Amino acid sequence: MDRIYYEPCELPQNADALRNEVREFLHTELADSPPSDRANSWSDADAEFSKKLGARGWIGMTWPKKYGGHERSMLERYVVQEELLAVGAPITLHHIADRQSGPLLMRFGSEAQCLDILPRVTKGECYFCIGMSEPDTGSDLAAVRTKAEKVDGGFLVNGSKIWTSRAHMVHYMIGLFRTDPKAEKHSGLSQFLVDLRNTDGIEIRPVINLAGRHDFNQVFFEDVFLPEDALIGEENVGWDQVLTELTFERSGPERYMSSQLLMESIIREATQNPGERAAVEIGKMVSNLASLRQMSLSVAGMQQNGRDPAMEGSLVKEIGVNFEQSIPRIAHELFGIEAGLENGSELEKTYAKTNMVAPSFSLRGGTREVMRGIIAKRMGLR
Repeated sequence: MDRIYYEPCELPQNADALRNEVREFLHTELADSPPSDRANSWSDADAEFSKKLGARGWIGMTWPKKYGGHERSMLERYVVQEELLAVGAPITLHHIADRQSGPLLMRFGSEAQCLDILPRVTKGECYFCIGMSEPDTGSDLAAVRTKAEKVDGGFLVNGSKIWTSRAHMVHYMIGLFRTDPKAEKHSGLSQFLVDLRNTDGIEIRPVINLAGRHDFNQVFFEDVFLPEDALIGEENVGWDQVLTELTFERSGPERYMSSQLLMESIIREATQNPGERAAVEIGKMVSNLASLRQMSLSVAGMQQNGRDPAMEGSLVKEIGVNFEQSIPRIAHELFGIEAGLENGSELEKTYAKTNMVAPSFSLRGGTREVMRGIIAKRMGLR
């Protein structure tokens, strides 16, 4: 059974100065944007904002300078991400590349792939999506059926991916495809770098949500030719690479700060109309937030020291999602909010937007059932 321990982690000495620098930048950039407009920063794409972050050196912060990075620490990056998420900054375009696609390429990709793509990512000019989930496979990523068949000079891909966030807006997908259909399902998988804008045979169809927004897509591959140098890492070991990639996704501050603006709105409203019940709920929220922050910060510290905190990251994700999803419920119970997206007070509009997207929080980085299975297995319970 794996030992679960979150080591205390201290931020670097320059953390306060860096935090103040980010706050001053965000105050200027978002001064005219009310909280309700920023309550779902995961779906708000702003290429110019991403480029401004790149110009400040806040994308690819930990990456080597030869790839356009800045060789700063994981903990410095953590400070910047905290501040961006706290105000609901529109980070969705570059965030996947910064958080996981770039680190994946640096660990498993070729030098040519890294030198060609990563400097553009750090400038906020190049964006990625994730090509893992497929129709009818649910949360079982190892059951993917999209095939990449070996042909002269490369691979021929047929199949589809679904729930690909902003595939219609980004430049590349890192796709998980089956390269050996005869192998055991966790084997025979490989990852590929797919140029979505310059590859024939790819069709991107929108998946419109209940609010009429186009955030997700289904991506179809019909006899799509990928050259040999599109392969990331080794052929047929994609499953191990995916597990590494998901560790990057599961433990950051985005795993518990998705409802941050609504929580702050609840506190402001309760300050104007104080009561014992509100005080109790706010106390619970703040204490949970503080605990999750320490857990997440500890994981960042472990990553900084070269460790693989997969178990600890999975726990942050599981507990953090429960926390994020509880905040709209608390707002409803305290204030009886029943509001649409367009009308009502600032609190009501922030609640409506957060409540609409909160069910999706448990899907990102693996469903609740998947997370609990990972945790149980690491604890020797299954």
